[in-house]
Amino acid sequence: MKKIEAIIKPFKLDEVKDALNDMGIKGMTVTEVKGFGRQKGHVELYRGAEYDIAFLPKVKLEIALSDSLVEKVVSTIQSKANTGKIGDGKIFVYPIEEVIRIRTGEKGEAAI
Repeated sequence: MKKIEAIIKPFKLDEVKDALNDMGIKGMTVTEVKGFGRQKGHVELYRGAEYDIAFLPKVKLEIALSDSLVEKVVSTIQSKANTGKIGDGKIFVYPIEEVIRIRTGEKGEAAI
């Protein structure tokens, strides 16, 4: 089992979510986050004064899935979240040791 974390631009969330739903991904956790990488924020003008916006709004998706789906899910996220511009985000893949469904006590892939 693996956990995929993807940091993407907020306006790409629906497109990514719909594509993953079409693939049969049954659940994910979505969190609004802020951060920066190479994009390094930007400067905004408000009432005549400049403000440095260092942390940009992003969305973090977290998905637990079986090893067999990882490549397809990563590829789907990458293609749907891509705008071709700086700040498109990152995808991280982590191993999962164990998953337990709290309600039923199911373990492993059955709990996903």
